[in-house]
Amino acid sequence: MIDEKLKEYIEQNILPVYKKFDKAHQTAHVQKVIAESLRLAQIYCLNENMMYTIAAYHDVGLVANRETHHTESARMLLFDERLREWFSENELKIMAEAAEDHRASSKRTPRSIYGKIVAEADRDIEPITVLRRTIQFGLEHYPQMSQNEHYKRFVEHLHEKYADGGYMKLWIPESDNAKGLNDLRNIICDKGRLKSIFDQLFQSEKTSAK
Repeated sequence: MIDEKLKEYIEQNILPVYKKFDKAHQTAHVQKVIAESLRLAQIYCLNENMMYTIAAYHDVGLVANRETHHTESARMLLFDERLREWFSENELKIMAEAAEDHRASSKRTPRSIYGKIVAEADRDIEPITVLRRTIQFGLEHYPQMSQNEHYKRFVEHLHEKYADGGYMKLWIPESDNAKGLNDLRNIICDKGRLKSIFDQLFQSEKTSAK
């Protein structure tokens, strides 16, 4: 069970920060990462208070910038004095490392099981969700691009991250991500299907933004 005072503090002071982020990283995203992290933590008999807090803080560093958000998230967790009401210095160190290690593009294996779990939970490899979030990110950050330019960026990102040889790595066999990644790779390999899905999602996102 999560400590009620800890949960209250995070719900009132940390989770609202996600409302400021792009569509791919708002409240629904962090809540999903928290839920999956806690599910996996139970399988591995981990400290649920630690796991909950790591998942809640994993993307808060986006308030600074995207490129270094993982290190900023770790810093914000480590130096949050309120967390010392619930955790030891050693626990905070483990938690900060886990938050830092969650980033998919990291070339380093997460340093603890906590880092592996939050990294895995953050993947959320449901094919249509991944494709939609990729489009949402492009529209949010590159509004000047044409549809064809967005498609080119979309394809390049998918190949760089998710295709065979991409930097996406999975750590926890009990998650559903392995099947999701295989399904996503099948879509990426089918250029006609990928373009059709992109066109539908792109128009849906453009319409909803009006």
